[in-house]
Amino acid sequence: MIKLEALRVFVTVAESGNIKDAADTVGRTASAVSMTLKQLEDEIGGPLFQTDRKNSLTALGNLMLDLGREQIRSFDKSIGIMRAFAHSRIGSLSIASVPSVATNVLPPILQRFLETRPQVEVELFDIDSAQVRRMVESGVADIGIAGESRAGGGVEFTPLFSDRFKLLCKDDHELCQLERPVEWSDLHGATLIRNGASDRIDAEAYKQLSARSLMTVYNVTSLVALVKAGLGLTILPSLTMHGAHDGVAVLELADAAASRQVGLVERRDVSPSPVAAAFRAFALKEIPALVASRLED
Repeated sequence: MIKLEALRVFVTVAESGNIKDAADTVGRTASAVSMTLKQLEDEIGGPLFQTDRKNSLTALGNLMLDLGREQIRSFDKSIGIMRAFAHSRIGSLSIASVPSVATNVLPPILQRFLETRPQVEVELFDIDSAQVRRMVESGVADIGIAGESRAGGGVEFTPLFSDRFKLLCKDDHELCQLERPVEWSDLHGATLIRNGASDRIDAEAYKQLSARSLMTVYNVTSLVALVKAGLGLTILPSLTMHGAHDGVAVLELADAAASRQVGLVERRDVSPSPVAAAFRAFALKEIPALVASRLED
C-alpha cells in the first residue's frame, strides 16, 4: 500500500530537483528519502526519475506528480476541515430560545461568539418554553434557552439567570398612581390578558385572576398593543419589557417570589457537537453578566 507520506516525499523531491534539498524540507536524511523513493518505485512498478540525480521525471513520474499533488491537497483539506470542526470553527448550531432572550440577549452573544467562527451556520428558533423543550428533546435543536420546567424527561436544565415578573398597563391606568409596588389585592376586578409566560407564577391570587381571563396573547408586540389600547393589563418577565414602550407603564410587583428561572436546556446523555459545546461554555460565561446589566438599565 502506498502511504501518503511517501507521496509527499516524492512530490517534494520532484519539486526540489534533488534529494538533499528535499530531505531538508521534509526533515529526514538523504538516505531515508532515497529509500522511500525506491520503495515507491517498487510499489508502482516503474521508474519515476530519468537519472539518479532526481532532476528529471519519467512519463510515469509526471503522472505520479500530478496525481500525488491532487491526493495531498485533498488529504490536507480534509484534515483541515476535521480539525476546524473539532475546534468549533466550522459546523452548524441550532438554538431554540424564548422570545425575550432571542430578542434582547442572543444578538450580542452570537455576535461575539461568531467573531472567531465566521463559517459556523446558525439556526435560531424563537418559540415558547414548552416548544423549546420539545425541540431539544427531539434533537431538532442542539441547545435551548427557556424557563425552568418540570423535572424528568430527556432533557436537563442548567440555570443562567433569574428574572422578576412585572406588570404592564396603560400609562394612565389608576395603578400608576400607587407609590409602591403592586400587590395582588390591587388587581381585584382588573382585566388580565394572559400570555403563557406568567403561568409560572404560583401565587393563589394570581391563579384566581388568571382563571377569570378571557384573552390570551403570546406575541409580545401584539400584547403591548392591546395593553396600550386599554383592553387590559398583563404580567411579563422584566427582560421581555427591556426598553421603552410608549403609552404603557411597567410597574413593580410586591410579590418577590413572582420570578422565573431561565437556563440552558440540553438533551440528557447525548454528547454535543464541538460547536454546541463551545456555545454552551460561552453562554454560561457571558449571558448572566449581560442580563444583569440589561435588567439594571
